[in-house]
Amino acid sequence: MQALLSQPQAFGQTYRSVALQGEWLGQWTVYLDNRQMKGQVGFWVLTPLRLDATHTVLVQRGWVARNFEDRNKLAPVNTPSGLVQVNGRLIPPPSELFALSSGDSGQEPSLAVSRIRQNLNMSQFAQETGLDFNAVVLQTQADADGLRRDWPEISTGVEKHWGYAFQWFAMAATQVLLYFWFQWIKPYRHATKQSPR
Repeated sequence: MQALLSQPQAFGQTYRSVALQGEWLGQWTVYLDNRQMKGQVGFWVLTPLRLDATHTVLVQRGWVARNFEDRNKLAPVNTPSGLVQVNGRLIPPPSELFALSSGDSGQEPSLAVSRIRQNLNMSQFAQETGLDFNAVVLQTQADADGLRRDWPEISTGVEKHWGYAFQWFAMAATQVLLYFWFQWIKPYRHATKQSPR
């Protein structure tokens, strides 16, 4: 972690694995609505983690199911106090879902409602909390604190490139076959049908 803090530009290395120590700022926990895990709809739970006096990251801690009887009732999520260890990987900010309005009316909603959001604008959230976020981290430890972390695996291997290569070679082979068919085989068959016996 010290190497990361001494080189802040390293926070921009997306999908880099990190091991961090810090203190949860549980009062700023937010729940991103309409996020799925294993085909179920629920919330992504995000909480700021203060690493030291000048560095803070936003941690996507896990997923929790929605209460379908009371939308504003949030499932209990344990947020330990004191120093915690977080293992994860650096990720881009949470993706935005289609929303009819931004929901930022300027009015103070109740705490339960304000924690539930459709999307999270990082610059607005930084202004709201007074925090300067260095990065967003996806927590990858085992399920805990009432949260599931069955995140999809990131495929960074060569398999995708082999698939692309196969597609291109298959298209090239098809083009060669079509060329021989239309330029040689089909005219030859046509000529043999037309020739007198």
